Amino acid sequence: MTTFVLVHGAWHGPWAWDRIVPLLHAAGARTLTPDLGTAGDRGLHDDARTVVAAIDAVRQEGELVLVGHSYAGLVVREAADARPDAVGHIVLVDGWAGPDGSGMFTLAPDAFVDAIRTAAETSGHGRRIPAPPPEAFGIVGTDDTAWLAARLLPQPLRTFTEITRLTGAVDRIPGTAVHCKPGTYPFDRFGEAVGYRTRALDGPHDVMLTRPEPLARMLVEISSFKNEKRRV
Repeated sequence: MTTFVLVHGAWHGPWAWDRIVPLLHAAGARTLTPDLGTAGDRGLHDDARTVVAAIDAVRQEGELVLVGHSYAGLVVREAADARPDAVGHIVLVDGWAGPDGSGMFTLAPDAFVDAIRTAAETSGHGRRIPAPPPEAFGIVGTDDTAWLAARLLPQPLRTFTEITRLTGAVDRIPGTAVHCKPGTYPFDRFGEAVGYRTRALDGPHDVMLTRPEPLARMLVEISSFKNEKRRV
């Protein structure tokens, strides 16, 4: 049986996968949705350790597919690097990714970095990034906008300033980069740069909220994709 470890992005929580989880269960899979949390002075490495703990909890229970949305693309790659023999496939959903030493502030354009730093300084006491409006995630429908706005939380700045620590073990794990169309950032190129095949999916950045059925189908298809681990 396949277990999907679904890791939410910045400003979100495990609830981001609420519309995906029952669909994956109906397809015969198991799911785990670790909570990266937003309380305290957390960093990217803290989040990676949370995901490693989730992997350890299910690593002896069949095929494991590690899924990271947006910022969590960085998180799941660092976690997978620590447990390369436990992860069968990595999936990025509009995910940020890069080689060792990459982070949000090394991959994002200068305008994004400046806006984040300014928001943290003016409204987050220099340590937290206030949540942007739902529109920033491509959510514009009235019901979904209200649903998301009520749940978004400030994000610790250190999750964006820390850079990934990778040994290269993650590069032996096959991966797929799902990029949403129309795109906001070059998530397809991020995926290609780390050696992943790419799959396009029509929908906004928070596609798991607006188009859960096609995303769930794609995840199930990806989980059955057989590909030998690449040799470094």
